[in-house]
Amino acid sequence: MSAKKYLVELSEEDRNTLEWFISTGERRSEDNTRARILLKVDDGLTDLRISEHVGCHPKTVFNTRKAYAEHGLAAIHRRKPDREYERKIDGRAEAHLIRLACSEPPEGQARWTLHLLADELVTLDEIDFESISHEAVRQRLKKHPETASL
Repeated sequence: MSAKKYLVELSEEDRNTLEWFISTGERRSEDNTRARILLKVDDGLTDLRISEHVGCHPKTVFNTRKAYAEHGLAAIHRRKPDREYERKIDGRAEAHLIRLACSEPPEGQARWTLHLLADELVTLDEIDFESISHEAVRQRLKKHPETASL
């Protein structure tokens, strides 16, 4: 029988934090499940037993132990703590987008759609985009109530 590769030994502070995390409401159930897994691993239960107690797959227990070994308490959140995104639409491009969204739609169209706006942004000479998704356009316009008619 081989030893577990990712051991979890919670400090008293980490244990208190996890217990507090579970006891306070308004958390995602996946985060609570991972917190409960860490507490039970620290109690010395096997992965199979923990998965039965918590109601998840044994692989989830393994993945949680591994994430805790690599990232600490940030492991209870699914996203990696060092994950960063670079925005495609900067301030200048956003100004063009808003001006475009508030202008008359192209001929033959009743209004601007997110796909039309994304396509038009790519074709503008002032802005250098290879491509832009309609979702990126939606997220930027969502912050500006004056474009709510879309």
